Amino acid sequence: MLYIIIAILMFGLLIGIHELGHFIAAKLSGVRVLEFSIGMGPLLWHKDGKETKYSLRLLPFGGFCAMEGEDDTSDDPRAFSNAVGWKKFLILIAGSLSNFLAGLLVILCLFATSAGYASSTVSGFVDGFPYEGSQMLMVGDEITAIDGRAVLIYSDVSTLLSRGNQKTHDITVRRDGEKILLKDIPLQPQEYQVDGKPVTMYGLYFETEASTFSSTLKLGFATSVDFVRLIWWSLEDLFSGAIGVNALSGPIGIVDSMSQMAESSGGLINAICNLIYFGAFIAINLAFMNLLPVPALDGGRVFFLLLNGLLWLIFRRKIPAQYEGYVHFAGLILLIGLMVFVALQDVYRIIS
Repeated sequence: MLYIIIAILMFGLLIGIHELGHFIAAKLSGVRVLEFSIGMGPLLWHKDGKETKYSLRLLPFGGFCAMEGEDDTSDDPRAFSNAVGWKKFLILIAGSLSNFLAGLLVILCLFATSAGYASSTVSGFVDGFPYEGSQMLMVGDEITAIDGRAVLIYSDVSTLLSRGNQKTHDITVRRDGEKILLKDIPLQPQEYQVDGKPVTMYGLYFETEASTFSSTLKLGFATSVDFVRLIWWSLEDLFSGAIGVNALSGPIGIVDSMSQMAESSGGLINAICNLIYFGAFIAINLAFMNLLPVPALDGGRVFFLLLNGLLWLIFRRKIPAQYEGYVHFAGLILLIGLMVFVALQDVYRIIS
């Protein structure tokens, strides 16, 4: 129960950081903010500021930064609709930028406590490994790409090898300072004897790099970018049919997954560290997903902003605000429907 509470609070915090990004950008841009809310639904607490209402609402899986003229026209010169284009753009991306920076900062803080990191450089092979040699893999090879996709961090090796149904892989390595493409390597997990016990693995051992300030920064940025790429691959799999909609998970499922992960971490300190790391992944996930060009999301508003800018340059016309509002409203209804579907699916999965 403790981990569930921590996960819920963490999720609410990430939403708060997102909306705080919008809020700060709006204030710095001189746009009037009517209400800044953490949470959705029934009002629990509020405080009226000089021009902004600050509120806390019942449901922690959401929040908003309501600006004057956000969804319609307004005569107020400080309305969002009357702000210049670059200010609108900054306000719209500020939420996602805040989430990304928060996730990156958390990753850097966690990595700063580590003495070293696993790298993608091969340090050895399990006895019986069949793909060792000058035309195959060698000790000292740094694996830089698999099947044309870059290896950014150590875990990408197993991730890329396991993707798809390929029986062979094209592996790019850096050997003695030179990049070499090893084609059609039939590298698959198989059973090896390790310390007298059967273990299913790829048969590779990898070097550990000592932790330095520069390596921590490099790994932190690479991990953040890799998180974005993992989300993109998940979307690819969803739209290609490799996974079904039953694989989708919403706030309920995410909190449940975080709780289960924490409970299996083997101790309170490990559990908290794993929760924080997973929270960084969710923060970057929120940053990426909110910038998708989907109506009602920040990315959908950015799309209309850029489209209107293009239309104004070419035709000296813009899409009327009310029509854009209709599109965002329709998108919001569809998103709510999807959220309800995913929530029911999460509940069913947890119960079953």
